[in-house]
Amino acid sequence: MRTSNDIEIVESLRKITDSVFRIDVNCAWNAEQTIKNSNILRDLNVEFIEQPLKADDSEGMKKVKSESYLPIIADESCQRETDVSICCELFHGINIKLMKCGGITPALRMIKAAREEGLLLMAGCMTESTIGISGLTQIASLLDYLDADGALLLSQDIASGVTFDFGNIVYSNSFGTGAKLYT
Repeated sequence: MRTSNDIEIVESLRKITDSVFRIDVNCAWNAEQTIKNSNILRDLNVEFIEQPLKADDSEGMKKVKSESYLPIIADESCQRETDVSICCELFHGINIKLMKCGGITPALRMIKAAREEGLLLMAGCMTESTIGISGLTQIASLLDYLDADGALLLSQDIASGVTFDFGNIVYSNSFGTGAKLYT
């Protein structure tokens, strides 16, 4: 979200759907906005807020974590394994992206560390092909939340593999991640 009317947009959407809302702010708010908006968004049945402040705003995030009415999930603040311990102090959960952390093996170590600290766990993607999404879904059962729509945003995918059926993961019958480049 990056508009001057973020809350109004969510209010309008809520009038027409009871779908789950998870708000990714992409570093666009400050601490005070986040705390105020979290109260309003809680009443609009939003599940959590992702990365409301800039990644280097540790003092702001401490305040947000303690005063937010909703869980706050790290994204830009948690890219590598070493970030998990820092995020424990600043967030209620983390978003792991395989393309940023280095793949499934580092992601598994991040999951273990986050679980030991009681953090919520999400894994997400960027706009990437089914190759990346097929890898991402391999860790889905270890997570609280999954954002795996990257390949759906492409005008033309370069691969086949995992697919989705109304939110349910349909794994390929092929070996490994099941992903195959189109030839």
